[in-house]
Order: sequence, then C-alpha cells, then structure tokens
Amino acid sequence: MAGQHILKWFQQRPWLLLPLLGVIPLAGLALNQLTEQPKPQVSPVVLSPIASVPIPASSKSPQPKSSTSPKPTAGLIPVNPATFTKEQSAINAQAKAAFAASTATVDSFIEMHVGIAIGVSSASIGSSTGADMTDEKGRSLHSLAAGAAYPAQAGTLGAWQIPALVWVEPAAGGVLYLGDKPYRGKFLLASQQGRIWVVNYIDLRHYLSSVVGSEVSPNWHMNALKAQAVAARSYALTYYFKPANALYQMGADEYYQVYSGISREADRTQQAVDATAGEFVSYRGGIVESLYAASDDIVAEAFQGKGMSQLGALNLAEHGYSYHQILANYYPKTGVARIEQDHE
Repeated sequence: MAGQHILKWFQQRPWLLLPLLGVIPLAGLALNQLTEQPKPQVSPVVLSPIASVPIPASSKSPQPKSSTSPKPTAGLIPVNPATFTKEQSAINAQAKAAFAASTATVDSFIEMHVGIAIGVSSASIGSSTGADMTDEKGRSLHSLAAGAAYPAQAGTLGAWQIPALVWVEPAAGGVLYLGDKPYRGKFLLASQQGRIWVVNYIDLRHYLSSVVGSEVSPNWHMNALKAQAVAARSYALTYYFKPANALYQMGADEYYQVYSGISREADRTQQAVDATAGEFVSYRGGIVESLYAASDDIVAEAFQGKGMSQLGALNLAEHGYSYHQILANYYPKTGVARIEQDHE
C-alpha cells in the first residue's frame, strides 16, 4: 500500500524501543519538528518549552483580481441542513462519510493489529454486508451472509470447521461485528487449545478516532482532544514497533488504551486526529511512550508522575493552552514531531 514503505526500516528493528521517556529512533522516517512558544503559567502548572524546529507555513498563490468577475446572483438562498427531509439527511450523511473516507492522511497508511478478544472460549462474528473467509494463504473458505451472526469457537465458525488461522473481510463498504460492536477493517481469527483470539486489522486514523472517543468525551475542548490524539498516537506507535506478541500489537482495554471500534468514533474526535495527523511526542527524534491517565493522582500513583492527566489537559485547554503546550507540560524536555508520507 502507498506510504507503507516509509516504515519498513523500523519494523525490522523493534528492539530500539526503550521504557518511559525512552524512545524509538526514527532516523529513516521523514520527520518535521513542530514548535510553539510556552504561555505564562496557570499556577501550579509549569510549562516546559518544546525544543523544536519550526515548519515553514504553506502559502497559497494569490488569486488574480478582476473587475469583470461576476457577482453572486441576487436572491440565492443558502441550503439549510435543518430543512432536509429524512431521505435528504441520509444522502447528505452518506456523502459526508464518503468524502471523509476519501481524505487519506499519513495515519491511513499505518495498519494497527489490535486484539479485541483475547483467549476467550467463544465469540460471535457478523458483517453488515456479508464477508469472505479465507485461510492464511488467501484461499477462499466460506462466505458469511449479511446480517447473520456466526458463533465462533476454537476450530469452528458457525457450522464450519476452520483452520487455526482465518481471515474475515467484509464486502466493500461493510463493517464487521464482534458481538454487537461494529468494527472497520478486517478480522484475524486464531484458535489454540480450546480458546479463540480475534484481532482487528484497522488503519491508525480510525483506530485513534475510536481511542480518543473511548478515553475522553468528544465534547471536550478541541485542544484537549488534540493533545489526547497525539498522546494516543505516540503510545500506539510504541506497540507498532514493539508488538505485545506475534499475534497482535496491542490489546483494546485499559491495560493498553481503550479501543471500542466504530461505536466510540465521533466527528470531533476524527477532527482532532486529522488535525494532528502523523504527530507524536518525540525525544531526540524518537517516539516517547506517552503514558496517560484520568487525573494527576492516578498518574502519580501508576506512573510516578510521568504522564499526562486527561482532566489536567482539559483544564489547561480551557485556560487557553494549545495542545503543544499541554503536551510540553506533561512530557518535559520533549517536542512534537510528525511522520510524513514519502511521495517519491
């Protein structure tokens, strides 16, 4: 897939990850450092400046002026979505979703492997549009009917006997279900010793939208959501380069960071993810394992104070701090760097 060659060098070197505030060297990635001057303190919080190199702002070519340009036709009435019929609203929603899906960022080219069911005795698998099941060599096994739920156990899916490893991929435009939760991407089903694992293969962009919506409220201040998006991306990338095991990179619960599939995606969380696309907490060019928790006392107890307080980040955002300044406060001596797609 386009853009994946950016990361091949690092996938072969997972040992470069160190503990908290240790880093994964990223010499082979195209990186830009971002910068912003710290604001005055909101006591008792102390901000640390971000050591970084500014990115030149993009500029647009000026549009030529013409005295003969036509003026807007008088009497045109702007379209008001509030006046849409139910059918028109559905068409509009589909068009917006299609446009958003076509807007690829660098996050779209990074594939996460997330364990959403780990060593369970049984599960239920379904698809909104039907799905194909293939073995690990890509050979077709069975087709799942749209809207049907198939009980999965070690070695079986519905009435079928299946190999130890199978892929389930929905038809175009469809989503998969684990129980009653919808997920984008595809599933890898693995069976061993009477247990089953379900791994969701999902692009980083949609993964992060769900994580941000699962970890904090989508109604929070946008700079708090952006700080959460960057912290969540940094944390995910540490497991991308150093997976938890050979089957999946990371889990989906609080032990890692909460991922809930489509059910926790929201427009504002997607905006925060896209506005910070590719950005991560960086120390000397590497990725910081950006730990975070709900409050300062949990950060102090669980991480010896080395991590971001989500409620503290919200408070700073509401006092006018940018997401760069929030991250600088909670991850001292770090900066914000960015992965960029190699177009060569």
